[in-house]
Amino acid sequence: MGRRDRLDRGLREAIERAERSTRSGERLDAGWRWTTQGRDAIRRAAELAARSGRTELSQDEAGRAIARVDHASPVPPLDLLIRTGGEQRLSDFLLWESAYAELFFLETPWPDFAPTDLAAVVSKFFTRERRFGRVEPRVEAEAPARRGGLRVV
Repeated sequence: MGRRDRLDRGLREAIERAERSTRSGERLDAGWRWTTQGRDAIRRAAELAARSGRTELSQDEAGRAIARVDHASPVPPLDLLIRTGGEQRLSDFLLWESAYAELFFLETPWPDFAPTDLAAVVSKFFTRERRFGRVEPRVEAEAPARRGGLRVV
């Protein structure tokens, strides 16, 4: 996914071979993305919708519009996003798709990322409480503090 026209020919061909050889897979959706700009894709999708006269889009329609302007097939919402190399930010990467993803930031650089690293992340992933935007009610303390008329809990 991403701007393949920015990659050298050999790398584009290797990606196409990998896609062909795994196309029939049914157990795991995995993706690699490069030269992508999430904010720009969201902006261009909004412009596309405005030019077509649409004032509202469903979540699915918005996702498809973003994929269309981002040179990718629609990506389902991510469950897990792993950032290697010690960086602890999304850097404008998959902003729409990762809204409810569990994020893992590893010091390990990508070339050294091993199956054991993936196994450790997946194991931690299954310990996380996933709420998908739901906010659980908080239990108030017995004597809540008050500041400026607001109750702080």
